[in-house]
Amino acid sequence: MSRRSLALAILAFATTFSHAQPSLPSNFHAKMVHSPEGGDIFVRWGGTGAVVVLIHGYAENSDSWAPLAAGLMKDHTVVVPDLRGIGRSSKPAGGYDKKTQAKDIRAVVTALGFDRTFVVAHDIGNMVAYAYAAMYPDKVERLVVMDAPIPGIEPWNTILLNPGVWHFNFHGPDAERLVAGRERIYFDRIWNDFTGDPSEPDEATRNFFTATYAQPGGMRAGFAQFTAFSTDAADNKIFEQVKLTMPVLAVGGEKSFGPLQAVIMRHVAINVQEAVVPRSGHWLMEESPVYTVDLIRKFLDSPAPANPVRTAVTGDLGEKRLTPSEFEFPQRSNPGTGSSGVSGIQTVVLKGDPNESGIYTIMLRVPAHTQIAAHSHRDDRVATVISGTWHFGYGDKFDESKLKTLPPGSFYTEPPGQNHFAETGDESVVVQITGFGPSSTEYVDPAQDPRARKPN
Repeated sequence: MSRRSLALAILAFATTFSHAQPSLPSNFHAKMVHSPEGGDIFVRWGGTGAVVVLIHGYAENSDSWAPLAAGLMKDHTVVVPDLRGIGRSSKPAGGYDKKTQAKDIRAVVTALGFDRTFVVAHDIGNMVAYAYAAMYPDKVERLVVMDAPIPGIEPWNTILLNPGVWHFNFHGPDAERLVAGRERIYFDRIWNDFTGDPSEPDEATRNFFTATYAQPGGMRAGFAQFTAFSTDAADNKIFEQVKLTMPVLAVGGEKSFGPLQAVIMRHVAINVQEAVVPRSGHWLMEESPVYTVDLIRKFLDSPAPANPVRTAVTGDLGEKRLTPSEFEFPQRSNPGTGSSGVSGIQTVVLKGDPNESGIYTIMLRVPAHTQIAAHSHRDDRVATVISGTWHFGYGDKFDESKLKTLPPGSFYTEPPGQNHFAETGDESVVVQITGFGPSSTEYVDPAQDPRARKPN
């Protein structure tokens, strides 16, 4: 063969390989594991060493992990299941809430004879992985989540207002009929909307994943992942009351979630490292596999850090004594974490940080003639009225008959997840609130959330 012919052959092979469908290493073992939750989960595994479970997302299946699986198997045992209803796993009528799917994953891990593992997830896989880590915290060495929200965890309600997540609400029998035979058109819309590189995923990858969802029952099961979001959100509000303590790597694509992934995870975990993949959109394994694999590998292999501890500035022992005249409210409103988000509220942080794990105290000055709709906070809080007359009540909607008048010196509580509302009269009110962060604010009716309103 001539040198030119050899070069052309190599080029042809490289071109074919670069456009081949994704596939896990051929020497992986495979089996079907029956989950006690009523599903049969297809799993492949291979390699040797510390065990890593890879949990894929929507519009893909377990083959999407091909670059990472190949990179890790040299010195890790890599376990790669298809989620319930996707790929070669069974497609039962129910069980698509992420808590149930976390139990599926646990069944896979134990069926293969493993116990403690690393967990790496992407997209909807993040939601299953978070439920798994929350339910089995002593079974997760480290957790990696990549480029997706967690239902019910801030800023979930803001994310739901984004027209770009139209597919979260596109499900049901009519959606199935509309997509039948047109699966590629549907998935192209999702792949194109969230990629940073229009050529990725490539044609072979798109055709391969489309075919897996076009199987009988595939789209019904796929849509069911979204139908379960309201259940997932309720479950996650309970989970988040106990923060994850294992090291967490939160990865976002620069042209997708970016640093927001770490913001989300800091609401539910106390030891979060942040990483952003340059120039990549949502499809990290397709758009930036080399960079992403290296990032994950370094995190999994690095020495386990201690849980972060806030240290005092030299000479600062945390001692603070303030008289009422020494409270320094900002000149302009600054409703922040732990407040109701009403634009006129002025906030001063007296201790700690409501965005971080640990105790904090904030003081709020609420303007006169302010009505605050029903909302809740994730953390357990206690409060004292410092000045003015505060009208405060509990319930799922503002109800004047349920308000109690609280003069200066009054004490009240805001239990985690307990909806409450309030209003001021002819004078502003100052309240002091202490909680254990990270805090949040969730309105019962998102339309009444002042943070979501656009300025005129």
